Amino acid sequence: MRFGLILTNQHPPGEPPAEHFEQTVELVRRARDLGFDLLVFGQHFLLNEFQAIQPAIAAARLAAETGSMRVGITVYLLPLLNPVAVAEEAASLDVITGGRFIFGIGLGYRDAEDQAFGLRKGERVPRLRAHLEVIKRLWTGQPVDFESSYCRLEGATMALRPVQRPHPPIWVAANNDRAVERAAEIGDTWIINPHATVATIERQMGLYRAALERHGKPFPIELPMLREICVADTREEAVRLARPSLEEKYRAYVAWGQHKALPGDDDMTAAFDELVQDRFIIGDPAACADEIRRCAEAVGANTMIFRLNWPGMPREAILRGMQLLAEQVRPRTPSR
Repeated sequence: MRFGLILTNQHPPGEPPAEHFEQTVELVRRARDLGFDLLVFGQHFLLNEFQAIQPAIAAARLAAETGSMRVGITVYLLPLLNPVAVAEEAASLDVITGGRFIFGIGLGYRDAEDQAFGLRKGERVPRLRAHLEVIKRLWTGQPVDFESSYCRLEGATMALRPVQRPHPPIWVAANNDRAVERAAEIGDTWIINPHATVATIERQMGLYRAALERHGKPFPIELPMLREICVADTREEAVRLARPSLEEKYRAYVAWGQHKALPGDDDMTAAFDELVQDRFIIGDPAACADEIRRCAEAVGANTMIFRLNWPGMPREAILRGMQLLAEQVRPRTPSR
């Protein structure tokens, strides 16, 4: 079982971003020394609730601190972005990390981001597919023809190649049922989101497996699953530490419309005590290990990626949670 971390690089407005980023550097060094296997970063634009550093810039700086850990962006909001810029940037990150880069992609869901990049209603999926095809062809040296209102390519190629051949692993984020089936079609694996309940994901895994079979693809060698986690000496302490920041984070998700991307029977708008159920991992080390095992076994995940730092959470609590996760939770989880 591989253990990874997702670092949000999001902080409350008005607080010093440079100071917070130095704390992120400290977290990465600590994660490396504790033996975590990978780090990933997400992407958003035009946030008001939080300050957010763009992930490729953060990943390039932090790669120097990661040791042997893999580094990924999960996810690039691919429909919003010029595919040539993404192809060059991701190949550069694979070179910088010595072939340890993970390329994650997703549709996005925030209207403010779509409007800022001129994305019209109904264009997300076609752009995702087209951009991914352009990027893969550029990575493998094939000439590319592509024309749109924002990009024109005629037999275009690029000399820069990723270290990993034919390309870095393509992880596809998906929340709703159709998106899960699409992840099976276009990606190397589905990166399971942290927002849905385990019951929802377990049901969707049946859709994912069926879609793989339809497209003649084997089950992926690596299946990553994201989860929110807070580990403390007691459950009461874990809830006390996590609740203010995690509650604020999910209020923001609802304001952004994230809940609309989930299946209709999965209610992310519930109050915190209900929201926690079957969704977040909060407790003492033994209880967290039990829940991680349950999540992994329910869906077949063999890479668990945890978010244990949310905007506004105290640095000491994050570092303590990271240490407990590595030293007391991980030894209680079986190898896969």
